[in-house]
Amino acid sequence: MHEVEPFSLFTEHDIYLFKEGQHFRLYEKFGSHEAELNGKKGIYFSVWAPFAKMVSVIGNFNQWNSYSHPLFPRWDQSGIWEGFIPEMKLGEVYKYGILTKENILLEKGDPFAFSWEQNVQAASVITSTWFEWKDEDWLENRYKHNNLSAPISVYEVHLGSWMRGTDDPEQFFNYREIAERLVPYLKEMNFTHVEFMPVMEYPYDPSWGYQITGFFAATSRFGSPQDLMFLINELHENNIGVYLDWVPSHFPGDANGLHCFDGTFLYEHEDPRKGFHPEWKSYIFNYGRPEVRSFLISNAIFWLDRFHADGLRVDAVTSMLYLDYARNDGEWEPNIFGGNVNLEAKKFLQDFNTAVYKDFPDVMTVAEESSDFPLLTKPVHHGGIGFGMKWMMGWMHDTLKYFKNDPINRKYNHHKLTFASMYMYNENYMLPLSHDEVVHGKSSLIYKMPGDEWQKFANLRAMFGYMFTHPGAKLLFMGNEFGQTHEWNFTQSLDWHLLEHKVHKGVQEFVKELNLLYKNEPALYENQFDVSGFEWVEANDEDNSIYIYLRKSKHDKEVIMVVLNLTPRVFDYKIGVNEGTFWEVILNSDDEKYGGSGIVAEIVDEEDEHWMNRENAIILKLPALSVVILKQKKILKKKNQKKLVEKKTEDKGAAVKKVSVKTKARVESKPIVKKTV
Repeated sequence: MHEVEPFSLFTEHDIYLFKEGQHFRLYEKFGSHEAELNGKKGIYFSVWAPFAKMVSVIGNFNQWNSYSHPLFPRWDQSGIWEGFIPEMKLGEVYKYGILTKENILLEKGDPFAFSWEQNVQAASVITSTWFEWKDEDWLENRYKHNNLSAPISVYEVHLGSWMRGTDDPEQFFNYREIAERLVPYLKEMNFTHVEFMPVMEYPYDPSWGYQITGFFAATSRFGSPQDLMFLINELHENNIGVYLDWVPSHFPGDANGLHCFDGTFLYEHEDPRKGFHPEWKSYIFNYGRPEVRSFLISNAIFWLDRFHADGLRVDAVTSMLYLDYARNDGEWEPNIFGGNVNLEAKKFLQDFNTAVYKDFPDVMTVAEESSDFPLLTKPVHHGGIGFGMKWMMGWMHDTLKYFKNDPINRKYNHHKLTFASMYMYNENYMLPLSHDEVVHGKSSLIYKMPGDEWQKFANLRAMFGYMFTHPGAKLLFMGNEFGQTHEWNFTQSLDWHLLEHKVHKGVQEFVKELNLLYKNEPALYENQFDVSGFEWVEANDEDNSIYIYLRKSKHDKEVIMVVLNLTPRVFDYKIGVNEGTFWEVILNSDDEKYGGSGIVAEIVDEEDEHWMNRENAIILKLPALSVVILKQKKILKKKNQKKLVEKKTEDKGAAVKKVSVKTKARVESKPIVKKTV
């Protein structure tokens, strides 16, 4: 193989921006790229290793000899080593041989490589990111589907365990095979977006992808970068957005990764109080180093640019923002103001969001953040961090804690479900029921529910109904939509055979209908981040565990009423309504097609009586452990409303439907409940 020749893709301006922490397209310069020099084709290499004594390219082409192909250090104190090797081609495997100041020879993967091997060697692979995209229509209209006033229902997927090979359960489907199965499923289920748990290269399967070594490489477990692009392209051609999990919070200590890259703490903070993560035994980026900021923000831009991602869900933001995260007293150092906020990480996240929305104004950044850190989704120019949305972790914890209760005790925990309304407009929230809630002994969602089998599924459907009618975007982890019974296991496929059972198929059908309702009813999404989009009708009937609220669109005629009956009994309930409004039931979780008992939720009477601070009232039959969703059909004149009430009174038949108890649920017929207002 030819010797290394001097060559550079960097300009003086590139170097200036890199050293200032303001170069956000470093993937166009660093790494391995096809190039031509003096009529000869080959590969250009460049890597940042400022404290190394020597850096060389090693691989099969030179028998992994660290002394045969040394790179040239730049003269501008940038710490960049570079060079051109003629006749090298795509597909070659390589690493960097790095000689440290202590004369220790390291073998490191390329931080900017577009592909890595899947073996013990785990070398980088010279790869291009060329792909013939066909998603122009999606990108042109993405702003319509990917903004805060659009329905956003996300299906969270771990690619290695959503579905495995049909002939060999140990065999992964590749990206293209996943596309054949996942795209039609998402369309059938009416999800608007999919979120992939990390697709960046990672060495350790039990990390689920959150311990990354190849930040610019699509994991080769499922194919090439182009295969992943094909999957994303297919999703876009079917009007499904794609969010990617992104992990700028930490990285593993693998010998060929970023840790002590040139023999020094280059990417991580040298002080272990800031640079080592005690909970995950990993290393924390040095957000105060300009070159590291350039690396991370370039990485975010890379996935939006080269892979057409529609959003990034940023993992572990809380651990980034707080110096004392997972640390005891004496294990952390306060900031210059004596507080516990990591000011460098805060500034990095602001710079990240500013850069992303500058170049891609129609994408979405989502923070996985569990504290009450202020202004997380407010604009940077208003002092905020600049995220598009934030996971509503408090809602998730309170909701699951409430539904775990036996219904007889729910009245003592009634305001677990109302508390979120006290803060739900402080940020732009996404409601998550994610992978973290169905693993590590936490049990599956269906087995968090109390009661016998029927009650468990009724509770699950009711909880989903509450989730999909609550203000905010939605995120549901794979398997939850059909009542997966086992905890999530990353080593095997979901239990798709459960859909042979009516109760599981029923939950799936109900989630499908909820997604469709959410997409089609402006009242459920237009004002999901605006205080005008929500109104309590009844929030305090803890004795009956009843919740009633309205969701409103930007137009007066588009109003949805949600009624939750979270006790295992059937009864008629009196609800206050405004004068002249006419309501009809549009969804009932107890419908037989969803696995329910088939109790018909219907308006059995209307009264011209002031009730719940409203002029009139309706009497609604409520099935057990159910969510009933009504739509305000239209506004009627008072005289027409009177005629309608008279006609309904005349038509009240002699035939009284008997409550058919088809399950083990404890169902009781009760008189009209008239709660004193």
